[in-house]
Amino acid sequence: MANRPRPLSPHLQVYRWQIQMATSILHRASGIVLSVGALIIAGGLLALMMGPESWNCFTTHAGAWYGKVILFGWTWCFAYHLCNGIRHIVQDFAIGYSKPAFIRSSWLSVIGSLVITALVWAYVCCFGGAA
Repeated sequence: MANRPRPLSPHLQVYRWQIQMATSILHRASGIVLSVGALIIAGGLLALMMGPESWNCFTTHAGAWYGKVILFGWTWCFAYHLCNGIRHIVQDFAIGYSKPAFIRSSWLSVIGSLVITALVWAYVCCFGGAA
């Protein structure tokens, strides 16, 4: 039996980057970040349950520069996953499958997530995060 090389599938080096490819990858990555963020929220709730000393430790870390960066990133991931999820729900009804509509909805999910994140953080900066 001849030893023939196996056929290779096209990979990222073959394809030109497009917004549809980026949104697909970002949707999966943002879902992973949201899962990690849910664990951080659970840790915060446990700290709250354990008393003022634990809660103060948690809020100190959340209020530090690295905590704010993590919160900002988590906010963007939440907004992006929400916008892109709505886009997928609309597509489940067979709406927006033409190439121009698909590209437009991809850009709308990215831009919409940036706008939502900016609005949330503008509120946080103006009102100190108080509800």
